[in-house]
Amino acid sequence: MLILYPIAGKSWSLALGRRPRQRKTHGAGRYLLVAASLVIVVGVVVWYAYFLPHQVQGSTTETGKPVILYVNQGNGRVNATNFGAMATFAVAHGFNTVFFQIYREGVLLFSQHDLQAFVTQAHQKNLSIFFALYFNDSSQQIPTSIYGDGEDGVSLDMSTLGFSSQESLLANLKDGYGGTTAVTTDNMTSTLKPDLLVLETYDISLQSYITHGIIGSVGVFATSSQADYQSRFQYALHNSDGVMVFDYAGLLKSGY
Repeated sequence: MLILYPIAGKSWSLALGRRPRQRKTHGAGRYLLVAASLVIVVGVVVWYAYFLPHQVQGSTTETGKPVILYVNQGNGRVNATNFGAMATFAVAHGFNTVFFQIYREGVLLFSQHDLQAFVTQAHQKNLSIFFALYFNDSSQQIPTSIYGDGEDGVSLDMSTLGFSSQESLLANLKDGYGGTTAVTTDNMTSTLKPDLLVLETYDISLQSYITHGIIGSVGVFATSSQADYQSRFQYALHNSDGVMVFDYAGLLKSGY
């Protein structure tokens, strides 16, 4: 903290005597400078103590790690009308990546035009965007038409399928797609090898599976308070190759 002290000057006088009024004016000015400096310092302290933690809750000094916000369309619909608000929220809370669910239970939810617009909006905010595909039946196939929309990656969400179906979907993705591949799974011992393997370590009992080589996860629904959420978030971030938060709707509802 910078504190300004009045600098003692040498007394001086003229033939007509001392100039007390001028001395008094200089002293008042110095005290005003001190008061103004204190106000500025207090303002900076308040900003750091209150506004910064509330605006960037998920911030990290570990640059290069994915800090992922999952947008699950089953919990809260995000479309052309509110995608921008979601992206702004993600940046304000320290996320650098969005897993945006565009395919759900065999249905592609958006047009090519919408998907390209989502990519543009995300990139304008320096967010990486992965198209997340949710499968719940082995007959469902990857919608390959999405491959050319400018997304940074494709994530397969397929834990309800048998392992052989998961292997097949991932193999098909790798064969036909040139971007980054990801898998989110609740199988803590999964042997799948995408570029990003995200383990859904939502329960506190699964924390031992959070290690380097995978990306750990935090489930807002599984946390008891903001302090609990932050503690789990930081643990996953520091002890794995990144962190994924499930999900956007849950964060909005919780107020975290």
